[in-house]
Amino acid sequence: YLGARGSMNSPGEEISWIAWFCTLKGNEFFCEVEESYIQDKFNLTGLMETIGPLYRQALDMILDFEHEDEVAEELSEDIENAAETLYGLIHARFVLSNRGLQLMLEKYLAGDFGACPRVLCDGHQMLPIGLTDVPGKSTVKLYCPCCREVYAPRSSRHQHVDGACFGTTFPHMLYAVHAESFAPQQLVHFTPRIYGFKLHASAFEEMRRRRQQEIANERALRSGKQHA
Repeated sequence: YLGARGSMNSPGEEISWIAWFCTLKGNEFFCEVEESYIQDKFNLTGLMETIGPLYRQALDMILDFEHEDEVAEELSEDIENAAETLYGLIHARFVLSNRGLQLMLEKYLAGDFGACPRVLCDGHQMLPIGLTDVPGKSTVKLYCPCCREVYAPRSSRHQHVDGACFGTTFPHMLYAVHAESFAPQQLVHFTPRIYGFKLHASAFEEMRRRRQQEIANERALRSGKQHA
């Protein structure tokens, strides 16, 4: 089960599959799931049905279990893909555990997920989130706890990461458990002005309605002249 992992290491240097996976470009949002969590069968309930017939081989790859029998070359890539999918689904559960929340909090405080692009959020740090808990439906997005909006990651290397690896609950659970670690959420709204005067919330719609009426009147006037 070495594959590309073996070529990344120096002679004699050993690295776990989990550590290797988390160092791949595009996987910076992931934390390292502890092997003790993966070895607890209760935490893996229902995942065998999701992964399919390569579940056991994928799990063994994640846990670095050696096999005496060589894996058929044509199956190696399928097993690797199954392992990455399985790890993502396990990760989505792990980050909701106490230990997982702590590891992701450390990444959040270190700024590993990036800052909100909204100017008035003033660089508030974001958190990875999935728009659905169903694998294969949507890629990972970033949630800002300040403006409570969701954004696409800036880097293209994150656009292949499945949002289900983080799920819809994680950012809100992190805040619920570690609210003291988040900066006060003082949402500042932009106020549109003309010559320094604030515009009423309905101003744009009223201006649009008036302009549409002016256009309609102009067309009616032109039409009347043509038939005169």
